[in-house]
Order: sequence, then C-alpha cells, then structure tokens
Amino acid sequence: MFKRLLGRKDDEEPGDERLEDLKADFKARYHSFRLLLNANSSALETMTEMEEALRGLRPFGMHFIRAAATRVCTSVFTLVRHLDDLAPGRHPRLMERFGDIRAEINTLLGLSPADQDGPLTVRLHDLDRGSTDQAGAKMANLGEIASGLGCRVPAGFVVTSRAQRQFLAHEGLQESIDAMIQGMPHEEPDELQRLSSAIQQRIINAPLPGDVASEIRTRCQEMAEERGEELRLAVRSSSLAEDGGESSFAGQYRTVLNVWLENVCEVYKEVVASKYSPQAMAYRLHRGIPDDAASMAVGCLEMVRSRSGGVAYSVDPLDPGSESLTIDAAWGLARAVVDGGGGADVFRVHRREGRVTGRHVAEKTHRYVCRADEGVIREPLPPDLAREPSLTEEQILELARVTMELERHFGQPQDVEWAFDHAGQLLILQSRPVTALERSRARGPAPEDVRGAARLLSGGVTASPGAACGEVRLVLRDADALSFPKGAILVLRQPLPRRAVLLSRASAVIAEEGGAAGHLANVAREFGIPAVFGLQDALRKLRNGQLVTLDADRGAVYDGRCEVLLRRAAPQRTLMEGTLVHERLRQVAELILPLNLLAPEDVDFRVRNCKTLHDITRFCHQKAVEEMFSLSKGDGFPERAAKQLVTPQSPMQFWIINLDDGFRKEVRDPTVRLSNIRSVPMLALWTGMMAIPWEGPPPVNAGGFLSVMFEATMNPHLDPASDTKYRVRNYFMISHNFCSLQSRFGFHFCLVEALVSERHTQNYVAFRFKGGAADSMRRTARARFVADILERFDFRCDIREDSLTARVKDAGREFMEERLKVLGYMVIHTRQIDMIMADPPAVARARRKMLADLREIVPGISDSSE
Repeated sequence: MFKRLLGRKDDEEPGDERLEDLKADFKARYHSFRLLLNANSSALETMTEMEEALRGLRPFGMHFIRAAATRVCTSVFTLVRHLDDLAPGRHPRLMERFGDIRAEINTLLGLSPADQDGPLTVRLHDLDRGSTDQAGAKMANLGEIASGLGCRVPAGFVVTSRAQRQFLAHEGLQESIDAMIQGMPHEEPDELQRLSSAIQQRIINAPLPGDVASEIRTRCQEMAEERGEELRLAVRSSSLAEDGGESSFAGQYRTVLNVWLENVCEVYKEVVASKYSPQAMAYRLHRGIPDDAASMAVGCLEMVRSRSGGVAYSVDPLDPGSESLTIDAAWGLARAVVDGGGGADVFRVHRREGRVTGRHVAEKTHRYVCRADEGVIREPLPPDLAREPSLTEEQILELARVTMELERHFGQPQDVEWAFDHAGQLLILQSRPVTALERSRARGPAPEDVRGAARLLSGGVTASPGAACGEVRLVLRDADALSFPKGAILVLRQPLPRRAVLLSRASAVIAEEGGAAGHLANVAREFGIPAVFGLQDALRKLRNGQLVTLDADRGAVYDGRCEVLLRRAAPQRTLMEGTLVHERLRQVAELILPLNLLAPEDVDFRVRNCKTLHDITRFCHQKAVEEMFSLSKGDGFPERAAKQLVTPQSPMQFWIINLDDGFRKEVRDPTVRLSNIRSVPMLALWTGMMAIPWEGPPPVNAGGFLSVMFEATMNPHLDPASDTKYRVRNYFMISHNFCSLQSRFGFHFCLVEALVSERHTQNYVAFRFKGGAADSMRRTARARFVADILERFDFRCDIREDSLTARVKDAGREFMEERLKVLGYMVIHTRQIDMIMADPPAVARARRKMLADLREIVPGISDSSE
C-alpha cells in the first residue's frame, strides 16, 4: 500500500511531483495510524471492562464474556492489520500469533455440556443422587429419598434434560433464542421483561418433537392406570443448575399445580419456557450460571391435596449455631409459606434432643387448596382454624425427625418442603441444601450511637441479615417494577418469588407479609441483600423517594442515612467469585489481559513472546509509534520529520511529529515553537504540565531513599543513564484535535492519548501510568494515590499492581480541556512521590498540595469529594 521513493540520495531534496507523492504516502500512513489508535483504545477499554467484571462485584453472564471477547479480538485484529499497513512485511508472524490466541479463546467460549445419551423420561422411583445430569438435583434428590430412605414421596416421572435440549434444538429454536439474547439489551427491568416475554412466547408456540410428546403421553397413561383416572399432576421445574449447594433457584422457575393429564404436554412447554422468565434470567446472571449449564428437566408428580404444608430447615439459616430446627407451616398447600403470601405458624425443635422449644401460632386468614377441576385457589380459612396451629405436637416431632434424617443422609443442612395429606401421612415434596448460612446474629438492642436516630418502623422477621441505605420504592404492581431504580429499597406487600428479578438493583427488601422460609427470602440471603418481612404498616408509613436505613438484624427502619449501622454491616458479598461464569471469564481473561511485554528496549520485546492479546496490543502500538517517528528520515521530506519543541518553560526535551494539521504553518527547520502549535488537546495538556513549576523530589526519609537505591541497582531498565531513546526524549504526535504523548519522566512511564473536538460523542482522554524507582509496595501505592485524585475529577480508573489506566469520554470540548489540564499537572508532579508512599503524613501533605494546585489551575471545576 505504501511505497518508498527510490532512486535518489538521502540528502537530495524531492521534486514537486515526488513531494506530492510523499505527502499522499504520509496521509495514507496517518490514516492507518489513526485507525490503529482507535482500535488500540477500543481494545484497552474492553479489557478494562473485563478486569472490572473479574472483581466479581457486578453480575454478568456468558453473553457478556462472548461479546467482550469478540470486541477485543476484532480490535486487536484491526491493530495487526493496520500495523502491517504501516510496516509491510516487517512482522510476518504477528497475524499467525494472533490467530493462535484467538483459536484458544474460541475453544473456551465453545464449551457446552455434551448431549448425553439416555431416556427422554424416567420414573421418579428409578432415580437417585447420581441422576442429577438427567433429572436435575430437585428430582434426583426426591428419587434418592424414595429409594434410599423409604420416606413417602409423590409418585411420578421426570422429563429429562435431554428431552429439553432435543425440544429446543428442534427447528433451530435454541439458535433463535441465543441470537435474541445476544442482540437485545436486557440490563434494565423493562428491557429484560420484553426479552423474556418474546423468548417464552416463542417456546410456548413451538411444537414438541414427536418422540418427546409421545413419551410424556405414555408416562401419563401409565400413571392413570396405576392411580386412577381422576389423577392430577404437579408439573415442577428441576433445572440442572437448581437446588445446588450455592444456588437454589428458589421460586425462580414455574411450577403448575393440579394439572389434567391431557394438558401435561402444553404445561411442560410453559415450565421449560420459565427458564427464560425475568427472575430466572436475572438469577443466573447474579449467580454466574451459564445458560447452557441450566438445562431444564421437569418433574410430573401426583398432586398432593395437603391438609397442611410448609418448609422445614434442619438448621436455622439465620442462626446456624443455635441448635434449632425450624418449621414454617400453614393450612392447605405449602404455597402459602413458600410464596410468602400469608401468616405462617413457626415451630422450633431442638436438633439433638428432639423436643419443641418454641412455637408461634399466627393469625391465619387464607389457605391455598386444589380446585375441583384444575389449578389452585386461595380461599378464606374457616374461623375455627384461624388461630389453631396447623400441626399437632406429634406431627411437629415426626417432621423434625425426618428432616434430621435427610440432613444425615445428604451430609449437610437441608431445606425441606413437606405436606401432610388428609389421612395424616407425611410426604416429602423437595429437599435441597440450605444456601447462604449466616453466622449467629441474635437480635439485640440498637447500638448506643443509633438510638438518637428517628425510627420509623420496627418488628417483622429477619429474612436476610445486614444493613443498607437507599430511597424507598414501593412496588405494588408489575408496572412499578419496570422503572425500579438501582440502589433503591424494595418495599412490597407480599414477597412474591418473581420480585427476585429486582434484587440485582435493590439495596434491601421490606415486605408487609411473609417470613424467613419463603423463596424470596432464600434468594435474598444468597445475594447478601438485607431483608425484613412481615413488617406491618410499611406501605403506609414509607413513601416513594424517602431516604431510609434498614437494620435487618433488628427489624428496624430509620429515617435518613445512619452511617454507624452501615459501617458495622458486613461488606458487600462478591457476587460472582466461585461461579461457573466467573471461572469461564477467568480462563478467557488469561489469554487476553496479562501484559508480559513491558520495555520496548528489551531483547524480549518480540512477536514470539506475545502470549496474550494485551501483549499484541502493546507490541502494535509501540511499533506503530516507531514507524511514525522514523517516517521520512530517508525521504528528504524535512517538514514531516520529528521536531524538537523549543520553549523556555521546560528543561526537558519534547519531540513532536505533526500528523496532519497540528501546526499553524509547516516547518522545515528541526525545531518548532509552542506558538506554532494549534493542537487543542496538546495545548490543554501542556498548560497543566507547565502551570505550576515542579519543586523537585519530595523530602524522603532513609527508608524511602534506600528503597529507591535498591530498586535502581536491581532493575537495569530503571537506569536513567542507560543508553535508550527514552532517556531524555518525550514524544508528542499531534493533529488539530488529536494528541498522543509518550514519555518517560525519571523512572516512570506514561502515555496520554486524547481526541478533543466539537463532537462530544467522539471525545476521549486516556492515560496509562506505570513504574517508579521505589519498591513494588510504594509503586502500587502511588498508582492508587494518582487514581484517587483523578477519580475526584471524573476519571474512571483501573489499577493492576503499579499500573494505572484512567479514562474520561463523551463530554464537550471545555470539559475535556479542563481534564487534560488536570492530567498534565499530574504527569509532572507525580514524579518520584513513590518514595514517600510509606510515610502517611507526607502522603497527606502531597495530596493537600496537589488538590490546592488543581483548584488553582482549573478554578471552574471542583473535585467530587467537595
């Protein structure tokens, strides 16, 4: 693409025709260089997003990993291509190395569970714990209980995960779903609702493969012959990711009760479709579970028309050291307990001694019962049952004994859903591990320094411990959920499981009804979201937009922000660490993020040592800069050679190459004056660099001095006297709206890149900073020190050891110029302060001085700490 002009001596001036060819050649090179810089910026920004995700503090799914990996691969491919435009044939193996790394990434992203051979349906009593891959943990555990313990469970069968995969593969349905997830935004509640509705409707409308439908009908017919024609079924989800030790998926999928046999195929599709319900998608996102690891098996069980039902915990999930087993019970179906839809009796039994140690009989007003035809109904309780305990003493003790047997059998605390039928027989409907066990948090008096705060509400049941502050948002209808803001406190009448979709945005949950055994309480504990249920008058006494602090440990709501409670609260739980999705990101990131190529002057700075996409990015950027600065040295084209900046302000040497229109007029001499510079970002950066003279290294104690001396003697790259082109020269590349500064001041390296124009959507400032003469602890502390100051002025910062990346973008020209002045000041005045980073008083003095200087340089803005 680009050719050198041959046939003349190096000192020969080009003629007009050749000069025009050189200008065209340079313009084409500059265009490639600008595209390369854009790709470099995009690659680094995506890498920063991946680094943030690796911290595990915000939820993400496989779509994020695939999208991020695709973006960074595209950017790096563009880098390699445009470097080849700038230096044709000089790095022949670079594209090959990129291809090798990309192939490894694609292999990781293509991981999916094998489509195992096996039946499409299995009888429940033929399952055991080893059947999880076929039937999901919920149904596998139920089969284990029936065959291994002899406890009564409902009769039934399971439509296996293989059947679900076959269904979704039929007519390209899964490919269509994957494309919808990749192509449609779903970060906000309304977006997620639209996406979920579209996917579920597509699944429900799709035809079942003939063999799957035939298997389901055959099993239903067998059950009808065994149990009678009036048989009804409960059709229940049993995802492969459900009811695990860390992720329960409590209430996130669909269960349909009291179903006619002839309707089971259609209801089966509804349950499969619930894999993509808003709350299930949000749950997988938070728990880091890939979509392809959540195949859906479906249990079809005989419907139990229970007289009473509920949930038993073999260990109190809120106080696991208390030796208490807890039982939540209600008249009718267990739905009254698990959906948090009404009052429930609570019984406590001593785990070892098997005696009732506590009971609370609630005022119960309603119960759920089976309809005569199909489905369930919520009906008023007869008055004589309202204050009657829903379990007898004998039933409490029998249930406690079976619950402890289940804990011993499965080897860990169990969350058991149960029912007593009208004959008084106990049936186990589900047994899963108790998730998110908390340390003992017995309710005590409020701390002394809280008692002066205005308490708005108190009471209720601690569903999930902790403390949080936020603005109140009442969610009474589904429409309210669509506009739920991040960080708000979710206030409900009833803690329905479907409200779990909002837990990714809520700081805490308050509900007027419900208890600690409900599905939403389980999910809140898993996510570490403080929650209090059964808090009466919450809807009447709290108003939208009101700032409150919830002390979930004591069931208290305070007006305003109560710092002492928030400081004492447990730190935010890392949502993603330990999850399948986080592990997948970590594996992919190992091929993208680490930077091994550091010093361009190293003999190891070569293509063969590029182990990651970050290495290739660094290599391409460095070689592109070298190409641009070496351009024209052999072409007799002096107006395009690098010019030394002449200014009385700076004792340092700065060299400038004019990429396009960065000079007011072209210069043939080897120097250029500042008055001839018209680059908007360079002039703003330079203003900050020169605004306040650097006073030299800060006073340093003996420890800091020795640290510097030791590091300098051990690291040859830190010798400022070494023979390297980076020893004294600092490079600017400029155009009217663009500036790139690559510099080495003392022992640290920095790179500034900025585009500042009238189109704010294109504007950005990027800053990379690394190195220092002190030990690694002090260098890392300096990076944090610099980040702390830059973040006060709207920069988004990322730190990895002693390397800092900062960025601000999408703002108007005046805003960007002011931030460049801040950055210019920091480039100059952070030199050698790594030596004082182990001296807190000296660090505090340096911070105060720098902030005071910056307020003087950019008086029109104030840092965000003010």
